[in-house]
Amino acid sequence: MDILERIVIDKRKEVDIKKSLIPVSQLESSVLFSRKTVSLANALKNSTTGIIAEHKRRSPSKSIINHTLNVQDVATGYENAGVCGMSVLTDGKYFGGSIDDLLIARAAVRMPLLRKEFIIDEYQILEAKAHGADVILLIAAILTRKEIKTFSELAKSLNLDVLLEIHNEEELHKSVMPSLDMLGVNNRNLKTFEVSLETSKTLSEIIPDDFVKVSESGISSIEAIKELRPYNYKGFLIGENFMKTDNPGESATTFINSLK
Repeated sequence: MDILERIVIDKRKEVDIKKSLIPVSQLESSVLFSRKTVSLANALKNSTTGIIAEHKRRSPSKSIINHTLNVQDVATGYENAGVCGMSVLTDGKYFGGSIDDLLIARAAVRMPLLRKEFIIDEYQILEAKAHGADVILLIAAILTRKEIKTFSELAKSLNLDVLLEIHNEEELHKSVMPSLDMLGVNNRNLKTFEVSLETSKTLSEIIPDDFVKVSESGISSIEAIKELRPYNYKGFLIGENFMKTDNPGESATTFINSLK
């Protein structure tokens, strides 16, 4: 079993427990449920840098990245740096995150927030909306075409943007549909954890132009972004590069200034 399969098994158990504790009606009555969302896709289209900065404490491939920072400081630092949006990892077991991280970030900033999560149930989309997300992530590798359609259409009905993550051509072909806003190419091979920008380059040629293209994983240098720009990528998700420093906001500011 690869790491993704293990995560999904644990996620199903976790969601079942949450559903038994917090009914959908409670999520829908949250103050944030009626909040007007901010589009990450539009922010990327209008940006000259396209940086989506991530809050990530640890990961299965790198273990601990940074356990000492608080989300509020990281979010404020990123917003001041001028990033297009922030990705907040809410998985606890494998990434050390929490849905509360999303709430804290939402209270601190106005920029678009992406709930970075392994979504396998509609409940998690309602939960994202109730905790202040503007965007959800769907991972093609763990979903059927029917699930991608159901989940993305639900997200659109809640005015949430949808970023769909793919790793290869097969996932792209099963996933393309009008209810998506952004297509994210993950440069990390989930079986080996190896990272290659060639994945983004190859897939860029077959991603329809209707979608905002985002490149994810292994983007730690200005050179990587400059290398991918001719392939029409508008968004670049950067996590570990900023989070492994003592001040992610400051390192994002330096990065963005060098990119301009």
